[in-house]
Amino acid sequence: MPDLYQLMKNGYLEDTPESCRERRRRRILLRAQHTATTAAAIPHVNADSRGKAIKPENELQEPMRSQLTRGLPVDVPDFGTMSVAGRSRDMEDAIAVKTSLCAPTFNGKKPVHFFAVYDGHAGAQVAALCREKMHVVLEGELTKWDHTGNHQSGAGGSSSSGKQAAEGEEEWKEKWKAVLKRTFLKLDQEALSTCGCGSIGWRCGCPSKNLVVGGSTAVVAVVTDEHIIVANCGDSRAVLCRGGKPIALSVDQKPDRPDEHERILAAGGRVVYLDVPRVEGILAMSRAMGDRYLKPIVISEPEICFIKREPDDECLILASDGLWDVVNNDLACLLASECLLQENTSDFINPGPLVEDDVGGPLFSSQSVLAAALLTRLALARKSYDNISVIVVDLMRGG
Repeated sequence: MPDLYQLMKNGYLEDTPESCRERRRRRILLRAQHTATTAAAIPHVNADSRGKAIKPENELQEPMRSQLTRGLPVDVPDFGTMSVAGRSRDMEDAIAVKTSLCAPTFNGKKPVHFFAVYDGHAGAQVAALCREKMHVVLEGELTKWDHTGNHQSGAGGSSSSGKQAAEGEEEWKEKWKAVLKRTFLKLDQEALSTCGCGSIGWRCGCPSKNLVVGGSTAVVAVVTDEHIIVANCGDSRAVLCRGGKPIALSVDQKPDRPDEHERILAAGGRVVYLDVPRVEGILAMSRAMGDRYLKPIVISEPEICFIKREPDDECLILASDGLWDVVNNDLACLLASECLLQENTSDFINPGPLVEDDVGGPLFSSQSVLAAALLTRLALARKSYDNISVIVVDLMRGG
Protein backbone atom coordinates (compact mmCIF):
# COMPACT_ATOMS: atom_id res chain seq x y z
CA MET A 1 0.00 0.00 0.00
CA PRO A 2 1.52 3.36 -0.98
CA ASP A 3 2.33 5.87 1.74
CA LEU A 4 -0.75 8.07 2.26
CA TYR A 5 1.34 11.02 3.30
CA GLN A 6 3.51 10.89 0.18
CA LEU A 7 0.46 10.58 -2.07
CA MET A 8 -1.18 13.59 -0.48
CA LYS A 9 2.04 15.58 -0.52
CA ASN A 10 2.36 14.93 -4.27
CA GLY A 11 -1.21 16.06 -4.86
CA TYR A 12 -2.72 12.65 -5.75
CA LEU A 13 -5.12 12.45 -2.81
CA GLU A 14 -7.71 14.76 -1.33
CA ASP A 15 -8.22 15.01 2.44
CA THR A 16 -9.58 11.73 3.83
CA PRO A 17 -9.87 10.40 7.39
CA GLU A 18 -6.88 8.15 6.72
CA SER A 19 -4.71 10.95 5.38
CA CYS A 20 -5.68 13.21 8.29
CA ARG A 21 -4.74 10.50 10.78
CA GLU A 22 -1.43 9.95 8.99
CA ARG A 23 -0.59 13.65 9.15
CA ARG A 24 -1.52 13.76 12.82
CA ARG A 25 0.73 10.75 13.47
CA ARG A 26 3.63 12.50 11.76
CA ARG A 27 3.04 15.65 13.82
CA ILE A 28 3.14 13.65 17.03
CA LEU A 29 6.43 12.08 15.97
CA LEU A 30 7.87 15.50 15.17
CA ARG A 31 6.87 16.82 18.59
CA ALA A 32 8.43 13.83 20.33
CA GLN A 33 11.68 14.39 18.48
CA HIS A 34 11.76 18.10 19.30
CA THR A 35 13.45 18.34 22.69
CA ALA A 36 14.45 21.99 22.85
CA THR A 37 13.27 23.72 26.01
CA THR A 38 13.21 27.33 24.84
CA ALA A 39 11.75 29.01 21.80
CA ALA A 40 14.29 29.72 19.13
CA ALA A 41 14.06 32.48 16.56
CA ILE A 42 10.87 31.85 14.62
CA PRO A 43 11.14 31.62 10.83
CA HIS A 44 8.62 33.31 8.60
CA VAL A 45 6.08 31.04 6.93
CA ASN A 46 5.22 32.18 3.43
CA ALA A 47 1.85 31.23 1.98
CA ASP A 48 -1.01 32.69 0.03
CA SER A 49 -4.59 32.94 1.29
CA ARG A 50 -5.22 29.29 0.31
CA GLY A 51 -2.22 28.00 2.22
CA LYS A 52 -0.08 27.31 -0.85
CA ALA A 53 3.60 28.00 -0.28
CA ILE A 54 5.01 30.93 -2.25
CA LYS A 55 8.35 32.70 -2.48
CA PRO A 56 8.22 36.40 -1.51
CA GLU A 57 9.61 38.85 -4.04
CA ASN A 58 11.54 40.77 -1.40
CA GLU A 59 11.87 41.30 2.33
CA LEU A 60 8.96 43.73 2.48
CA GLN A 61 6.50 41.25 0.96
CA GLU A 62 6.10 38.56 3.60
CA PRO A 63 2.58 37.26 3.02
CA MET A 64 2.41 35.26 6.26
CA ARG A 65 4.29 35.05 9.51
CA SER A 66 3.47 33.86 13.00
CA GLN A 67 5.27 34.19 16.32
CA LEU A 68 4.92 32.98 19.86
CA THR A 69 6.71 33.25 23.17
CA ARG A 70 7.66 30.20 25.21
CA GLY A 71 10.35 29.62 27.81
CA LEU A 72 10.24 33.32 28.72
CA PRO A 73 10.34 34.83 32.22
CA VAL A 74 7.04 34.83 34.07
CA ASP A 75 6.72 38.64 33.85
CA VAL A 76 6.74 38.54 30.04
CA PRO A 77 3.23 38.15 28.59
CA ASP A 78 2.54 35.34 26.15
CA PHE A 79 1.56 36.57 22.69
CA GLY A 80 0.78 35.37 19.21
CA THR A 81 0.94 37.20 15.89
CA MET A 82 -0.11 36.55 12.33
CA SER A 83 0.17 38.68 9.22
CA VAL A 84 -1.17 37.64 5.80
CA ALA A 85 -1.43 39.34 2.44
CA GLY A 86 -4.90 37.84 2.05
CA ARG A 87 -6.61 38.71 -1.23
CA SER A 88 -4.46 41.81 -1.74
CA ARG A 89 -1.74 41.63 -4.37
CA ASP A 90 0.93 43.33 -2.23
CA MET A 91 1.88 42.93 1.41
CA GLU A 92 2.07 46.36 3.06
CA ASP A 93 1.39 45.50 6.71
CA ALA A 94 4.09 45.09 9.36
CA ILE A 95 4.18 43.87 12.96
CA ALA A 96 6.66 44.59 15.76
CA VAL A 97 6.90 42.96 19.21
CA LYS A 98 9.61 43.77 21.74
CA THR A 99 9.12 42.24 25.17
CA SER A 100 11.05 43.83 28.05
CA LEU A 101 11.88 46.79 25.82
CA CYS A 102 13.36 48.75 28.73
CA ALA A 103 12.70 49.64 32.38
CA PRO A 104 12.23 53.43 32.55
CA THR A 105 12.79 55.17 35.86
CA PHE A 106 9.47 57.00 35.88
CA ASN A 107 7.77 53.62 35.49
CA GLY A 108 9.33 52.41 38.74
CA LYS A 109 12.22 50.73 36.87
CA LYS A 110 9.80 47.98 35.85
CA PRO A 111 9.96 46.52 32.34
CA VAL A 112 7.58 47.64 29.62
CA HIS A 113 6.52 45.48 26.67
CA PHE A 114 6.00 46.88 23.18
CA PHE A 115 3.44 45.66 20.62
CA ALA A 116 2.59 47.41 17.35
CA VAL A 117 0.72 46.93 14.07
CA TYR A 118 1.48 49.09 11.03
CA ASP A 119 -0.75 49.19 7.95
CA GLY A 120 1.04 50.74 4.98
CA HIS A 121 -0.55 52.32 1.92
CA ALA A 122 0.93 53.33 -1.46
CA GLY A 123 3.86 51.06 -0.69
CA ALA A 124 5.31 49.10 2.21
CA GLN A 125 8.30 51.38 2.91
CA VAL A 126 6.82 53.47 5.74
CA ALA A 127 5.33 50.45 7.52
CA ALA A 128 8.71 48.71 7.27
CA LEU A 129 10.44 51.82 8.63
CA CYS A 130 8.08 51.88 11.61
CA ARG A 131 8.61 48.17 12.23
CA GLU A 132 12.38 48.61 12.35
CA LYS A 133 12.64 51.92 14.19
CA MET A 134 9.55 52.82 16.23
CA HIS A 135 10.54 50.78 19.29
CA VAL A 136 14.16 51.95 18.98
CA VAL A 137 13.12 55.61 19.02
CA LEU A 138 10.70 54.98 21.90
CA GLU A 139 13.42 53.31 23.96
CA GLY A 140 15.73 56.23 23.22
CA GLU A 141 13.12 58.74 24.33
CA LEU A 142 12.49 56.84 27.56
CA THR A 143 16.23 56.62 28.25
CA LYS A 144 16.70 60.29 27.48
CA TRP A 145 13.95 61.19 29.94
CA ASP A 146 15.69 59.13 32.63
CA HIS A 147 18.91 61.09 32.08
CA THR A 148 17.30 64.51 32.49
CA GLY A 149 16.65 64.11 36.21
CA ASN A 150 12.87 64.01 35.80
CA HIS A 151 12.45 60.84 37.83
CA GLN A 152 9.24 59.52 39.23
CA SER A 153 8.57 56.09 40.68
CA GLY A 154 5.34 55.48 38.81
CA ALA A 155 1.64 56.25 38.84
CA GLY A 156 0.65 57.80 42.12
CA GLY A 157 4.13 57.65 43.64
CA SER A 158 4.13 57.64 47.45
CA SER A 159 1.80 60.60 47.99
CA SER A 160 0.24 60.96 51.41
CA SER A 161 -3.12 62.16 50.18
CA GLY A 162 -5.61 61.26 47.47
CA LYS A 163 -5.13 64.63 45.81
CA GLN A 164 -1.35 64.24 45.68
CA ALA A 165 -1.76 60.68 44.36
CA ALA A 166 -4.05 61.93 41.58
CA GLU A 167 -1.60 64.69 40.71
CA GLY A 168 1.22 62.12 40.61
CA GLU A 169 -0.74 59.88 38.25
CA GLU A 170 -1.57 62.79 35.97
CA GLU A 171 2.09 63.77 35.86
CA TRP A 172 3.00 60.17 35.01
CA LYS A 173 0.48 60.18 32.16
CA GLU A 174 1.77 63.48 30.83
CA LYS A 175 5.28 62.05 30.68
CA TRP A 176 4.09 59.06 28.69
CA LYS A 177 2.12 61.34 26.35
CA ALA A 178 5.17 63.52 25.75
CA VAL A 179 7.41 60.52 25.07
CA LEU A 180 4.94 58.85 22.69
CA LYS A 181 4.16 62.04 20.78
CA ARG A 182 7.87 62.76 20.26
CA THR A 183 8.38 59.18 19.10
CA PHE A 184 5.62 59.43 16.50
CA LEU A 185 6.84 62.86 15.36
CA LYS A 186 10.41 61.59 14.83
CA LEU A 187 9.20 58.58 12.86
CA ASP A 188 7.00 60.81 10.73
CA GLN A 189 9.94 63.10 9.95
CA GLU A 190 12.04 60.10 8.93
CA ALA A 191 9.19 58.79 6.77
CA LEU A 192 9.00 62.13 4.95
CA SER A 193 12.69 61.91 4.02
CA THR A 194 12.76 58.20 3.15
CA CYS A 195 13.87 57.26 -0.35
CA GLY A 196 12.39 54.41 -2.32
CA CYS A 197 15.77 52.68 -2.06
CA GLY A 198 15.38 52.53 1.73
CA SER A 199 17.84 55.22 2.84
CA ILE A 200 16.80 58.15 5.03
CA GLY A 201 17.66 61.83 4.70
CA TRP A 202 18.69 62.08 1.02
CA ARG A 203 22.08 60.50 1.77
CA CYS A 204 21.77 58.03 -1.10
CA GLY A 205 22.08 60.55 -3.93
CA CYS A 206 18.85 59.43 -5.59
CA PRO A 207 16.73 62.12 -7.30
CA SER A 208 14.08 63.75 -5.15
CA LYS A 209 11.32 62.12 -7.19
CA ASN A 210 12.31 58.82 -5.53
CA LEU A 211 11.12 60.01 -2.12
CA VAL A 212 8.43 57.78 -0.66
CA VAL A 213 4.97 59.29 -1.10
CA GLY A 214 3.04 56.63 0.82
CA GLY A 215 2.38 56.26 4.52
CA SER A 216 1.25 53.92 7.26
CA THR A 217 -1.04 53.69 10.23
CA ALA A 218 0.48 52.90 13.62
CA VAL A 219 -1.24 51.43 16.65
CA VAL A 220 1.21 50.91 19.52
CA ALA A 221 0.51 49.27 22.88
CA VAL A 222 2.90 49.56 25.82
CA VAL A 223 2.05 46.98 28.48
CA THR A 224 3.33 47.43 32.04
CA ASP A 225 2.54 45.42 35.15
CA GLU A 226 -0.23 47.90 36.09
CA HIS A 227 -1.29 49.70 32.91
CA ILE A 228 -1.87 49.39 29.20
CA ILE A 229 -0.98 52.50 27.18
CA VAL A 230 -2.17 52.72 23.58
CA ALA A 231 -1.08 55.32 21.02
CA ASN A 232 -2.99 55.27 17.75
CA CYS A 233 -2.48 57.07 14.45
CA GLY A 234 -4.84 55.95 11.68
CA ASP A 235 -7.52 53.28 11.45
CA SER A 236 -5.79 50.23 12.92
CA ARG A 237 -7.30 49.39 16.29
CA ALA A 238 -6.59 48.11 19.80
CA VAL A 239 -9.26 46.28 21.83
CA LEU A 240 -9.00 44.96 25.39
CA CYS A 241 -11.03 41.87 26.31
CA ARG A 242 -12.11 42.15 29.94
CA GLY A 243 -14.48 39.65 31.47
CA GLY A 244 -15.59 38.55 28.01
CA LYS A 245 -16.49 42.13 26.98
CA PRO A 246 -14.57 44.36 24.55
CA ILE A 247 -13.15 47.73 25.59
CA ALA A 248 -12.00 49.85 22.65
CA LEU A 249 -8.65 51.45 23.46
CA SER A 250 -8.51 53.43 20.22
CA VAL A 251 -10.97 55.19 17.95
CA ASP A 252 -10.50 54.92 14.18
CA GLN A 253 -9.37 58.25 12.74
CA LYS A 254 -11.56 58.54 9.67
CA PRO A 255 -12.16 61.71 7.60
CA ASP A 256 -15.89 61.66 8.40
CA ARG A 257 -15.38 61.52 12.17
CA PRO A 258 -16.89 64.87 13.26
CA ASP A 259 -13.84 66.21 15.09
CA GLU A 260 -11.45 65.01 12.39
CA HIS A 261 -13.66 66.43 9.64
CA GLU A 262 -13.61 69.80 11.37
CA ARG A 263 -9.83 69.69 11.78
CA ILE A 264 -9.32 68.82 8.09
CA LEU A 265 -11.47 71.75 6.97
CA ALA A 266 -9.66 74.11 9.36
CA ALA A 267 -6.33 73.01 7.81
CA GLY A 268 -7.60 73.92 4.33
CA GLY A 269 -8.36 70.38 3.24
CA ARG A 270 -11.41 68.65 1.83
CA VAL A 271 -13.24 65.41 2.49
CA VAL A 272 -14.39 63.86 -0.78
CA TYR A 273 -16.91 61.03 -0.69
CA LEU A 274 -16.02 58.34 -3.22
CA ASP A 275 -16.38 54.69 -2.23
CA VAL A 276 -15.62 55.92 1.31
CA PRO A 277 -14.85 59.39 2.72
CA ARG A 278 -11.30 60.33 1.71
CA VAL A 279 -8.96 63.24 2.45
CA GLU A 280 -8.69 65.15 -0.83
CA GLY A 281 -10.32 62.15 -2.45
CA ILE A 282 -7.18 60.10 -1.79
CA LEU A 283 -6.64 58.82 1.75
CA ALA A 284 -9.34 56.93 3.67
CA MET A 285 -7.89 57.92 7.06
CA SER A 286 -7.30 61.35 8.58
CA ARG A 287 -4.01 60.63 10.41
CA ALA A 288 -1.02 58.60 9.32
CA MET A 289 2.76 58.42 9.31
CA GLY A 290 4.27 59.79 6.09
CA ASP A 291 1.98 60.90 3.22
CA ARG A 292 4.22 63.86 2.38
CA TYR A 293 1.86 65.32 -0.26
CA LEU A 294 -1.06 65.49 2.18
CA LYS A 295 0.73 67.48 4.89
CA PRO A 296 -0.34 69.36 6.97
CA ILE A 297 -3.88 68.07 6.49
CA VAL A 298 -2.94 64.52 7.42
CA ILE A 299 -1.07 64.63 10.73
CA SER A 300 0.91 62.04 12.68
CA GLU A 301 -0.04 63.08 16.22
CA PRO A 302 -1.36 59.99 18.03
CA GLU A 303 -4.39 59.74 20.26
CA ILE A 304 -3.30 58.17 23.56
CA CYS A 305 -5.35 56.04 25.94
CA PHE A 306 -4.49 54.79 29.45
CA ILE A 307 -6.23 51.94 31.24
CA LYS A 308 -5.38 50.12 34.45
CA ARG A 309 -5.07 46.37 34.26
CA GLU A 310 -7.64 44.33 36.16
CA PRO A 311 -7.69 40.68 37.32
CA ASP A 312 -10.35 39.78 34.76
CA ASP A 313 -8.38 41.11 31.77
CA GLU A 314 -8.09 38.27 29.29
CA CYS A 315 -6.27 39.57 26.24
CA LEU A 316 -5.32 42.56 24.16
CA ILE A 317 -5.98 42.51 20.41
CA LEU A 318 -4.16 44.81 18.00
CA ALA A 319 -5.01 44.52 14.33
CA SER A 320 -5.08 46.35 11.01
CA ASP A 321 -8.35 47.28 9.34
CA GLY A 322 -8.17 44.09 7.29
CA LEU A 323 -9.66 42.44 10.38
CA TRP A 324 -11.84 45.25 11.72
CA ASP A 325 -13.55 45.94 8.39
CA VAL A 326 -15.28 42.55 8.57
CA VAL A 327 -15.12 41.54 12.28
CA ASN A 328 -16.54 43.74 15.04
CA ASN A 329 -15.03 44.18 18.49
CA ASP A 330 -17.55 41.90 20.21
CA LEU A 331 -16.97 38.93 17.92
CA ALA A 332 -13.18 39.33 17.97
CA CYS A 333 -13.20 39.49 21.77
CA LEU A 334 -15.50 36.46 22.04
CA LEU A 335 -13.39 34.31 19.73
CA ALA A 336 -10.05 35.27 21.30
CA SER A 337 -11.31 34.87 24.87
CA GLU A 338 -12.86 31.47 24.22
CA CYS A 339 -9.68 30.32 22.52
CA LEU A 340 -7.44 31.47 25.39
CA LEU A 341 -9.67 29.93 28.06
CA GLN A 342 -9.41 26.48 26.49
CA GLU A 343 -6.48 24.48 27.82
CA ASN A 344 -6.60 21.97 24.95
CA THR A 345 -8.11 23.89 22.07
CA SER A 346 -7.13 21.43 19.35
CA ASP A 347 -4.70 18.71 18.44
CA PHE A 348 -2.40 21.40 17.11
CA ILE A 349 -1.70 22.77 20.59
CA ASN A 350 1.66 21.79 22.01
CA PRO A 351 3.07 23.23 25.26
CA GLY A 352 6.60 23.16 23.86
CA PRO A 353 8.35 25.42 21.35
CA LEU A 354 7.19 25.87 17.77
CA VAL A 355 8.05 23.05 15.37
CA GLU A 356 7.25 22.73 11.68
CA ASP A 357 6.04 19.61 9.94
CA ASP A 358 6.92 18.87 6.34
CA VAL A 359 3.34 19.26 5.15
CA GLY A 360 4.10 22.97 4.89
CA GLY A 361 2.64 24.70 7.95
CA PRO A 362 3.50 25.52 11.56
CA LEU A 363 2.02 23.74 14.54
CA PHE A 364 0.39 26.22 16.89
CA SER A 365 2.05 25.86 20.27
CA SER A 366 0.13 28.38 22.36
CA GLN A 367 -3.44 29.56 22.64
CA SER A 368 -2.45 33.13 21.78
CA VAL A 369 -0.93 32.05 18.46
CA LEU A 370 -4.02 30.01 17.67
CA ALA A 371 -6.27 32.96 18.59
CA ALA A 372 -4.38 35.22 16.15
CA ALA A 373 -4.64 32.54 13.45
CA LEU A 374 -8.38 32.02 13.97
CA LEU A 375 -9.09 35.76 13.83
CA THR A 376 -7.13 35.94 10.59
CA ARG A 377 -8.97 32.97 9.11
CA LEU A 378 -12.32 34.49 10.15
CA ALA A 379 -11.47 37.74 8.35
CA LEU A 380 -10.53 35.79 5.21
CA ALA A 381 -13.73 33.76 5.41
CA ARG A 382 -15.70 37.01 5.59
CA LYS A 383 -14.01 38.12 2.36
CA SER A 384 -11.65 40.77 3.67
CA TYR A 385 -9.80 42.12 0.65
CA ASP A 386 -7.05 43.90 2.60
CA ASN A 387 -3.87 42.71 4.29
CA ILE A 388 -4.67 41.26 7.71
CA SER A 389 -2.30 41.61 10.68
CA VAL A 390 -3.22 40.52 14.20
CA ILE A 391 -1.48 40.48 17.58
CA VAL A 392 -3.12 38.72 20.54
CA VAL A 393 -1.46 39.39 23.92
CA ASP A 394 -2.48 36.89 26.58
CA LEU A 395 -2.88 38.88 29.82
CA MET A 396 -3.76 35.80 31.89
CA ARG A 397 -0.50 33.89 31.42
CA GLY A 398 2.76 35.56 32.37
CA GLY A 399 3.13 39.30 32.57
